[in-house]
Amino acid sequence: MAHLTRWGILGAGKFALQHMGPAIHAAQGAKLVALGTSTEEKADPFKAFCPDLEVETDYDALLARPDIDAVYIPLPNTLHVEWTRRALRAGKHVLCEKPIAMRTAEIDSLIALRDETGLLAAEAYMILHHPQWRRAREIYQAGTLGDLVHVQGHFAYNNAADPGNIRNRPETGGGAIRDIGVYPYGATRFVTGQEPWAVRAKIGWENRVDTYSRVSADFDGFGAEFTVSMRMSLFQEMVFHGSDAVMRLSAPFNAGSYGEAEVELRTKEGRFTRERFTTAQQYELQVEAFGRAIHEGEAYPCPLEFSRGTQEMIDRIFASEVAGEVG
Repeated sequence: MAHLTRWGILGAGKFALQHMGPAIHAAQGAKLVALGTSTEEKADPFKAFCPDLEVETDYDALLARPDIDAVYIPLPNTLHVEWTRRALRAGKHVLCEKPIAMRTAEIDSLIALRDETGLLAAEAYMILHHPQWRRAREIYQAGTLGDLVHVQGHFAYNNAADPGNIRNRPETGGGAIRDIGVYPYGATRFVTGQEPWAVRAKIGWENRVDTYSRVSADFDGFGAEFTVSMRMSLFQEMVFHGSDAVMRLSAPFNAGSYGEAEVELRTKEGRFTRERFTTAQQYELQVEAFGRAIHEGEAYPCPLEFSRGTQEMIDRIFASEVAGEVG
């Protein structure tokens, strides 16, 4: 008999409505049971795709429901740790939106509570579930690139016109590094299995929120440059440049909505190949992997220990910055 994971969502934000709510509803072995939100009216758009969704206007009431196995937390960044802890103590598995914490030490406390409760708690870092990133790691580990020399990652969008967006507000843990920097940083760590031994950053700030950063990082044997911004035209790309070949991912983070997921490989002899991943739905794959980890004991691709490594890199980036106030 197939296992079923019964889900609740804490918060009716735009991302939950557009991405994770539909993914939970569509994923195999998952059922979206309830939504926690301040007013029942906010649940109406969710009911458009999940008509039997039940609504709780109190988060703790949702956590108390015996028909909920796991909760997805898309709340503002500064609330992630608090509600992850509350959910674990209520006996629920937790998939929390990234960044799951604001500092590395907070993740240490979540790891301890996860181990104490025996429940699964993880960050919703969806790209590790996409087959393009599994393939990228295979190519690197096979030695196809030769000696990796340089990694270059870019991720940008422009939300300057929306000052009320939680990403533009310091009190909700906003900023480009926490919102999108996690992707090129974590993707580099995932593919190579390495941690940076040195980082240097130039950060531009507006209203105490980082809106642009240029980060240089040194890993064993290769260097990396990362640019992330909330004030630049929409763009994303990852390039791994080795002595024997160059690997490029053209839609590395928002596969499907930004563009078709492709892994391109160009060798030093000039041979060019392109692998396309046209049907993978990374949010649904994330939900399904979470369910298998709960019910079948399968290793979850993004454990808290992995998220801790990215958060530690972020902590070091902020500590090393050469700050330049802009705007």
